Amino acid sequence: MKPLIGVSPALEMDNKSYYVTKNNLLAIEKAGGIPVVLPYLSDSKTIAEVVEKIDGLYLTGGDDIDPIYFNEEPHPKLGTFQPERDAFEIEIIQKMLEKDKPILGVCKGARMLNLATGGDMYQDIHSQIEGELVQHSQKAANYVPVHDVELTEGSLIHRLAGRKVIRVNSFHHQANRKPGKDLIISGLAKDGVVEVVESEVHQFALGLQWHPEHMSARSDDEVSNKIYSGFVAAYRSDHS
Repeated sequence: MKPLIGVSPALEMDNKSYYVTKNNLLAIEKAGGIPVVLPYLSDSKTIAEVVEKIDGLYLTGGDDIDPIYFNEEPHPKLGTFQPERDAFEIEIIQKMLEKDKPILGVCKGARMLNLATGGDMYQDIHSQIEGELVQHSQKAANYVPVHDVELTEGSLIHRLAGRKVIRVNSFHHQANRKPGKDLIISGLAKDGVVEVVESEVHQFALGLQWHPEHMSARSDDEVSNKIYSGFVAAYRSDHS
């Protein structure tokens, strides 16, 4: 049976519509998973039931994150955020980690994984990090890779990619700073911005600051495809 992958969506600011970009679902489907979009739930027992039913959790990109989760006041450059989404994702991530079920987070999803384990983040890299940064909000099409990421040798992302340096797309102004409990930083941009966090103790808990879904769906990028295949295979290897 194909693994069931729960997908955490974004929410329109009018709170009327959930949405997921098509490329997120295509990337999971191409890798052999069945994507199922999850609503934002608030009841802990219901969330626990969902965790029992899904085989993996996929955290998509989206708006900014409430700084209450890392004990900071809102920065002047902080954008919009959805309290319901943040609360739901924090809880379901923690429950998935307790069950050691696979998690893949992209862009905002990478930061949510980090915050759920007690890490922190920059609310705005352009005003909070000194020095000149590479282009993290690219002008090129969303599937075009624009900057390099150096990977830690022997890490999960290094094993998936099969190379030490990869090139990625980029659409963010926030980024992880201190890694959470059991997480390590395993990928950095040339300017030092954190691009990858991953668990040292779970079978597959990986956060990527870029958007591999666009590179997989639009340009059939080899590394992006390997990431999604590895994510889906993490469930399969545990149930073979």
